[in-house]
Amino acid sequence: MFTASVADAHRAALRSIARVVEDTAEPQSAETAREGILDLLRAGDVLCVTGAGVSTASGIPDYRGPRGSLHRHRPMTYQEFQHDAGARQRYWARSFVGWRRMRGAAPNPAHHLLADWQRRGVLSTLVTQNVDGLHRAAGSEPLVALHGDLDRVICLDCGCTEDRSGLDQRLEEANPGYAEQASAAAENVNPDGDVELDETWVARFRMVPCLVCGSLRLKPDVVYFGEGVPPERKAAVEEAVAAASSLLVVGSSMAVMSGFRIALQMGRASKPIGIINGGPSRADAKAQWRWRSDIIESLETLESRLTSG
Repeated sequence: MFTASVADAHRAALRSIARVVEDTAEPQSAETAREGILDLLRAGDVLCVTGAGVSTASGIPDYRGPRGSLHRHRPMTYQEFQHDAGARQRYWARSFVGWRRMRGAAPNPAHHLLADWQRRGVLSTLVTQNVDGLHRAAGSEPLVALHGDLDRVICLDCGCTEDRSGLDQRLEEANPGYAEQASAAAENVNPDGDVELDETWVARFRMVPCLVCGSLRLKPDVVYFGEGVPPERKAAVEEAVAAASSLLVVGSSMAVMSGFRIALQMGRASKPIGIINGGPSRADAKAQWRWRSDIIESLETLESRLTSG
């Protein structure tokens, strides 16, 4: 049972999950948007914010796209994870199976191209809302993983952290053969690294405790809906916003305030904004350039123009 304050936070998280992003600005022609974004890139020092649309070509679904996970699955809120032991059991059973699929994902051309633009000074800091670690694997630097990374686990009781690979080995020892057997019955990897799994499989799963305090309240070190972004990441974003000349949003509907706030900050500073996304973005009305396009195709087109002069 939630306390009143926890219940209020949970309801707010559910509203964030359910937010529908609709058109708020007139669409632009591909040529107009492309040329505007190209001007931003040529000027350099562009802050880049990415979302799930960058990773779909790596086999990781987005939340709000036409085939997004929200059409079939509601992610767990922080309040549920923190206060409901049954919810944690479901997550870890499903994640134990889904992690094997997530860790097999590799950066796609979009990740590599954005990292290369950083190395060349076209982009400055890259801020990602994704938790899949693919920008890091592609070599993006500097990188702010705004919502954390699935490759680390934290204890909600003592704060101890552990590499996900280490936890996975301990789970394998506690659940021999489970991952292989359950994988055959699993459906649909979700952006948070879990899968759809029948409750009979959930009941069979055995969780392992924190290495330091023995608590079973372990959580992937990612920001859930209803949870705040850590202060040090907020500070890193503030610094990146102040230093950047413009903003490029790639593959994000900006539905969540932690990402949308960056567009609001850039807008207040009168710094131009370009957006490349397959559908509408919450930041469209704040942007000078809005390109509705396939992510990889559009980035490769821009690269061709940048290198040809």
